[in-house]
Amino acid sequence: MSVEPLVTPEWLNERLGDPSVLPVDVRWYLTEPGRGRSDYDAGHIAGAPFMDLDADLAAPRGQGPGRHPLPTPEQFAAAASRAGIGPDTHVVAYDSSGGAYAARLWWLLRYFGHEQVSLLDGGWPAWQAAGFPTETAAPAIAPAEFVAVPHPGRVVDAEQVDRLRRDPRALVRDARATERYEGQVEPIDPQAGHIPGARSAPFAGNLSADGTFKSADELRDRYLALGADAADPIVCYCGSGVTAAHDVFALHLAGRTDALLYEGSWSDWSSDPSRPVATGPGEP
Repeated sequence: MSVEPLVTPEWLNERLGDPSVLPVDVRWYLTEPGRGRSDYDAGHIAGAPFMDLDADLAAPRGQGPGRHPLPTPEQFAAAASRAGIGPDTHVVAYDSSGGAYAARLWWLLRYFGHEQVSLLDGGWPAWQAAGFPTETAAPAIAPAEFVAVPHPGRVVDAEQVDRLRRDPRALVRDARATERYEGQVEPIDPQAGHIPGARSAPFAGNLSADGTFKSADELRDRYLALGADAADPIVCYCGSGVTAAHDVFALHLAGRTDALLYEGSWSDWSSDPSRPVATGPGEP
C-alpha cells in the first residue's frame, strides 16, 4: 500500500484510533542530550512511542563512519519492534524541528524496506496549535515483528563522495546551516568548512515560515535552481547523516526520489586530515 510522504495534523487526528497508523515521536536536539525524551515525557501525541535518535536510529559511535552510523539491520529491527512497527504499520514520524530529525526515521524505514511512512507536516508545534489529543504517559506498545532488509545502494561513503564531487554530472549538496558550510562556525566536528565542490542547500530552506514544508512546486523550483534537474546522481550530506535526510525527503517531494545519503557526512569527512576542506560561500 502506497502512502503520502507528507500528512497533515488533521489527517492524523482522524486516524488516531486506527491500529494500522502509528505516530512516532523523534524529538531530538543536537546540543541538548536527553531533552527529546524529557519533552516527550512532558507531552506527546496520544498513542505515540518515543524513538531516540542516538539509541534507536543510529549505531553506537565507532561502529561505522561519523557521529551517527547507520544501525545494523538487527539493531534497527529491534528498535522498530519495540516501537510497535510491523509490516503493515503506517508510521507518521514527527519532531519539533520541521522534520529535521523525523526525516531520519522516514529515511531509515525506507532504507530497511518499509515504505509505509510519512512525516507529519508542522510536527509537534502544529499538533499542539490544533488542540489535538496529547498525553504524558508512554503508551503500552505491544512489540511487533519487523524484518529489516537494507538497500545499500541508497548510501555512499567518503571514497564515493570524493569521486562524485569531481564528476560534473553529479551534485553533492550540504544540508547544514550556511555558517557551518562556509566554515564560520563548527560546534561539534573536527574541522570547519565543507567538502570541496559541494553546494549549500540548508534543510531549513525546505520549510515555510510556519515550519511546514513548502509546496512540491516550490521545492522543485528550489532544487532546479540548485542544479538538481540534470544531476545524476544527487548526494546529500550534513553533519552526521541526520538532517541530510530532510533534503532527501524534500527532493522526494519535488520528484527526485533517487537522492543518495552520505552516511558519515561531515563528521566522517572532517575526521581525516588528509581529505580536502573548503571554506567560504563556494558555488551557488
